[in-house]
Amino acid sequence: MPEDGKPEHQLPYTALGLQKLNASKPGNGARMVQPGEINDPAVVLCDPQGLPREDLYELRTTQILQTPVSVIILYEFDKIWRVIWTDGRELDKDPPEPRWFGYSVGKWEDDYTLVVQTNGTDERTWLDKAGRPHSADLLMEERFHRVNHDRLELTVTINDPKMYTKPWVALDKFPMKLLPPTTDVREMMCSVSEFREYDKAMRFNNPADKQ
Repeated sequence: MPEDGKPEHQLPYTALGLQKLNASKPGNGARMVQPGEINDPAVVLCDPQGLPREDLYELRTTQILQTPVSVIILYEFDKIWRVIWTDGRELDKDPPEPRWFGYSVGKWEDDYTLVVQTNGTDERTWLDKAGRPHSADLLMEERFHRVNHDRLELTVTINDPKMYTKPWVALDKFPMKLLPPTTDVREMMCSVSEFREYDKAMRFNNPADKQ
């Protein structure tokens, strides 16, 4: 869902969700602030993006591996991986501890569609680069649908009653194209030292900060 300030893209926030949204100061979207004012933990602290933000903001080159009991996804950004269990287990309704990428269980709906449920995500993360919040009660659904040999579509649905009055679709049939098996995935890491240099340069070039 775009964060562009348009009425048709406004989300069904609860009072708490709106409060959390207004407390965030993102560097992107309709509410973006100057670099020195950003309070995005994934930017200023290089905290992990977590889920579903890895899907909604940093979904770049992605490798998907399948084993007899799981599907493993390797993400380009920060060289992060996650495990989706496909061995028939149920999603734990009371996860033992919060995780950046939560706990994921997948079930094959048919030969071409894997439906993944994830909970137990760390509420310090944002849903996306625009500062949309989530709580520890977030339940995320991903639908990986293989359209043909070279094309995969990803749909992400957010269900978090503490922050939103109803479930909403954050990503709708996002296209993923199969790359050659020899594709070299580049290294893309979050570096605190490099962000500080960027922040310093942006402050220097901002007239408001020179006054």
